[in-house]
Amino acid sequence: MRVLDFTFKILIICGCWIPDSWTTPYKRLVYHVYTIFIMLLIHTFMLSQLMDLILTVDNADDFTDNFYMFLAMIVSCCKMFTLLMNRSNIAMLIDILVKKPCKPVQPDEIEIQQKFDRLIQTNTLYYAILVETTGVCIAVTSLLTEFSKGRLTFRAWLPFDYTSPSLFRIVYIHQLISLIAGSVLHVACDGLICGLLVHVCCQIEIMECRLRKIGRNSDILHKSVLQHNNVFKLARLVNEKFRLTIVIQFVVSTLVMCFNLYQFTKSTALRAKYMQLIMYMGCMLSQIFLYCWYGNEVKLRSRQLVNNIFEMEWFELDSYTKKSLLMIMKRGAIPIELTSAYIISMNLDSFVNLLKTSYSAYNILQQM
Repeated sequence: MRVLDFTFKILIICGCWIPDSWTTPYKRLVYHVYTIFIMLLIHTFMLSQLMDLILTVDNADDFTDNFYMFLAMIVSCCKMFTLLMNRSNIAMLIDILVKKPCKPVQPDEIEIQQKFDRLIQTNTLYYAILVETTGVCIAVTSLLTEFSKGRLTFRAWLPFDYTSPSLFRIVYIHQLISLIAGSVLHVACDGLICGLLVHVCCQIEIMECRLRKIGRNSDILHKSVLQHNNVFKLARLVNEKFRLTIVIQFVVSTLVMCFNLYQFTKSTALRAKYMQLIMYMGCMLSQIFLYCWYGNEVKLRSRQLVNNIFEMEWFELDSYTKKSLLMIMKRGAIPIELTSAYIISMNLDSFVNLLKTSYSAYNILQQM
């Protein structure tokens, strides 16, 4: 099974990863054109909403009605930019996982990796279903309520008159396609980052499995030291390369929670609108929860490694092996901790603090 196989299929769909089989210049050119098309879709949609906020909106209700989707499209543009800029770095991270000493060799090691691969695929699939169901719900609700009235799904400012039936349909379809494209980008980027974090946990478990056999095979010690070093390198690179995306996601999730709560109390829209807001809020909370959950898992497993080594029958090993294990334990005494902008730790405490901050900001907005 290829590492993050399902996630890379989603990356291909959203225009951020050229298929491995497309090696000819013609096919690569076609895919580059497709990537530009996706970029134009989401950026023009985002700019139309931004211009509406600047030029048209004149009250708080109109502002909140447009701002939450504008934030989602800002994050989509940021995630696509991050994925395109880091294609070589993503390939390097995958290369670390598929080569020795991280590559599983023994049957029990392969079984461990397959277990984590199934976990990643299941989580990504459920997350994709949640996000795309929300997108389809918004599209269907708009078709049933807004389309017949000649209103767009989302507020937008355009430099031309789109009241004619043909132009209105083009703009309307553009918004829906951009919405789906942006949602797929969210799934691809979040699935990739969380998948890499899960593989950090996977490597720690494989290393523990190898260390339990250290008394029967002296070569395992050298591989384990190198593998431990690669685990730290992998976590550091994930944190560095996707730092901007993670901090923007934290900020946007806080703002979305705040403005959605405001809409629940102030909006006079149909019940379908409330259902959209609930599903949208669920997607945003799921995004940040996945980051915090797996960031927390990485920290706990890296800390547990020290205890698991100490519980081995290390007293029966030779002096050189004991010193090497002590070196691994000393380095592992400081757990791997992923942060957002070097300030906010990605753990469950941060998720709870985000909810508290969002509610506090909502109270301030309501009083204003």
